[in-house]
Amino acid sequence: MTDKEATPAEEAAARAKEAEEQADLPYKWTQTIGELDLITEVPGNLKGKDFVVDIKKNKLSIAIKGQEPIIYGNLPHEIHVDESTWTLAASPSGNKVLELHLDKVNKMEWWAHVVTSAPKIDVSKITPESSKLGDLDGETRGMVEKMMYDQRQKEIGQPTSDEQKKQDMLKKFMSQHPEMDFSKAKMN
Repeated sequence: MTDKEATPAEEAAARAKEAEEQADLPYKWTQTIGELDLITEVPGNLKGKDFVVDIKKNKLSIAIKGQEPIIYGNLPHEIHVDESTWTLAASPSGNKVLELHLDKVNKMEWWAHVVTSAPKIDVSKITPESSKLGDLDGETRGMVEKMMYDQRQKEIGQPTSDEQKKQDMLKKFMSQHPEMDFSKAKMN
């Protein structure tokens, strides 16, 4: 069975269904590649002590004491508990907003949902925020620059950096061993 491309109408219907499912959640959430933020509006008379917030490596629960949880379930991926926080802030509407910040362990992975029981979003449609190479640590920056260079090389039909290294090593070996006959050698 082969996967077929969705028609524009099917794509639009899927987007509309996803938007409707997300709008029905009792919270709104956004994410970057390394973090996830969630907000939910709550009555303005509540204080921090009125909440039961349990943030675990693989599980999350947010509830107003004595009520059903606003969100409860297993996280799709692990988080750094010590780097994850929640706050209660005033809202312009007179209500309050509970804000939750989760620090992802895997900084290279988009989440399809906050908890595994919630409807998924299509992570293949996420457009990452643009970042500057200068914002990256040295090792990551080097890796990204190499990938960009190799991509440009492929686009113009030239060897990638790894292929160039192999060619250079072969040339060096050949120059160090003039006694060997390389005339019939096949080289890629």
